[in-house]
Amino acid sequence: MDDNESNDITEQVGALREVTPDVAYMQTLIVNLYFVGEPGGGDRSWVLIDTGMPGSAARIAKAAAQRFGEGARPAAIILTHGHFDHVGNVEDLAARWDAPVYAHELELPYLTGRSDYPPPDPTVGGGVMAMMSWLFPKSGVDLGDRVMPLPADGSVPGLAGWRWIHTPGHTSGHISLFRDGDRALIAGDAFVTVKQESALAVMTQRQEVHGPPSYFTTDWRAARRSVEQLAALRPFVVATGHGIPMRGERMQQELGALAREFEKVAVPAHGRYVEQPAVANEGGVVLIPPPVSGPAPKLLLGLGIAALAGMAIASLIRRGDDPRA
Repeated sequence: MDDNESNDITEQVGALREVTPDVAYMQTLIVNLYFVGEPGGGDRSWVLIDTGMPGSAARIAKAAAQRFGEGARPAAIILTHGHFDHVGNVEDLAARWDAPVYAHELELPYLTGRSDYPPPDPTVGGGVMAMMSWLFPKSGVDLGDRVMPLPADGSVPGLAGWRWIHTPGHTSGHISLFRDGDRALIAGDAFVTVKQESALAVMTQRQEVHGPPSYFTTDWRAARRSVEQLAALRPFVVATGHGIPMRGERMQQELGALAREFEKVAVPAHGRYVEQPAVANEGGVVLIPPPVSGPAPKLLLGLGIAALAGMAIASLIRRGDDPRA
């Protein structure tokens, strides 16, 4: 399989792009969410993985109706973790569809209002996205009793043939999902297929296997072990929280290299959580290391606003709504 074949795995299907015949994804500005289930399957025949950036609920619901049938609700919403860009529409969609929400038990404090996440670290990553991360929300959401822990046996509610895997590091309760039958992996932010710290890479969506977004990763030792665990599965297709999905030999080579050389290619040279991780338990955050010095906030704010504007325009262009027309 050549590089072009290994990268070109998505087919445009309305507002969605297909990864496999029963897995499709939607990008909401900087992050992906996934629809898993047979097209046309009807009510409760599918599952939504993550819910994207805030303000996208109507677009997500429309895409779901087109793919599974008018009024078709998911059997469940599964969250790989609770960062703002992955839960931006969870409250709206869970209420709209009367759908249960599942996450790892260590992620529940951030989904039930008991704890906020450790603050992001804008001093890592070497790119505008990293530098502007101090602007990103770290607050949890409160889903009350609508959110539940994932089954302890590793099964995924509503998804026969899939299993969830605890892949901490980016967050303490981060999970990935794997299907042994075709070796399909939905990795969340355990690793990604774009250099998420770079605004230019995010806008162009250049496909490359990278470690988890560094500005929100709070335990690098755990993150390395998680990447090693996922690489050992030898996935054939990977669908990540950020970046265009990849498959085939080139992806496997890059993922293997990331696992082998994680300390060199993924871990920042310096940073708030590099030497000492944040500590969390079932109640939420227990210990946060002190901050390290970084660029001036005013400079970060200007760069952040410019980057967000550029990404918003690029997203509109990819969707066919060219604001320059």
